[in-house]
Amino acid sequence: MRRVLALVLPLLVVVAACGDAESSSDTTAGTDTTVATSDGTSGGLVKPDVEIPSALPTELVVTDLVDGEGPEAAEGDTVVVHYVGVRSADGTEFDNSYDRGEPFPVTLGTGSVIAGWDQGLIGVQQGTRRQLDIPADLAYGDNPQGDVIQAGDALTFVVDVVAVLTTADPADQPDVSVEGAANVDAIASEDLVVGDGAAPSEGDTVAVNVIIYRADTGELLNSSWGTPPATFVFSAQGDTYPGVIGVVDGMKVGGLRQSQVPFAQIFDGAGNETLGLPASIDVVIVMELIAVF
Repeated sequence: MRRVLALVLPLLVVVAACGDAESSSDTTAGTDTTVATSDGTSGGLVKPDVEIPSALPTELVVTDLVDGEGPEAAEGDTVVVHYVGVRSADGTEFDNSYDRGEPFPVTLGTGSVIAGWDQGLIGVQQGTRRQLDIPADLAYGDNPQGDVIQAGDALTFVVDVVAVLTTADPADQPDVSVEGAANVDAIASEDLVVGDGAAPSEGDTVAVNVIIYRADTGELLNSSWGTPPATFVFSAQGDTYPGVIGVVDGMKVGGLRQSQVPFAQIFDGAGNETLGLPASIDVVIVMELIAVF
């Protein structure tokens, strides 16, 4: 399987789920999902039953079933959610993230999801359970999707907000100087800040800010400060390069770590033309762990 680096450029980010409901899934029993977030809170999430509206919505209807707390999501923020979606007409389920066991990150205002989500998740807070009753013109209009969603369908979602992640201010980017160094055989890490929050376990999703340097020259190649946080699944069996998993291994939320990663453990040793990284050259990654889900 091709391993990807879920870090600093959009073309390198893993798409974790199909939150725009373009894929359908069978309706099966829900599963418990334990969530650990940036403030250390945790709780069980179970796929909710969805109560469809008494009349098909002609405009977006937003209903908070459970109130959250913390910062309100604004355009440009990343909202990490679990969700279940059904046809508003008859309650037929077409997709949910609970059965997959992975929350879905969506950056608001980017058009990456249907307009009913982009509009309906503005102002949401961590811990909120929100129902979105979405008219067809804010969903898929006259374009059928999968085996369930028909032309002109209104859709109803119940969404559990796992976290609200704000975009880091570029002015807050860590001031790190990297001196050129020879390649190494194993990941060499130094904790610049030791975190005091949750640590990731196998299968968790993590959110990070990242700076990446060319190890042999110390040249800054790219930074995610000023862009939405990157999220990826913390798993040796996943699609993220082993060097990235190795960097975050052992970190806690709030931590900042600088690591030199052997070239064989990232980009399959082939370098990355977009970043300006030649083949067979190590990278230095400075990673801030924001949240664990």
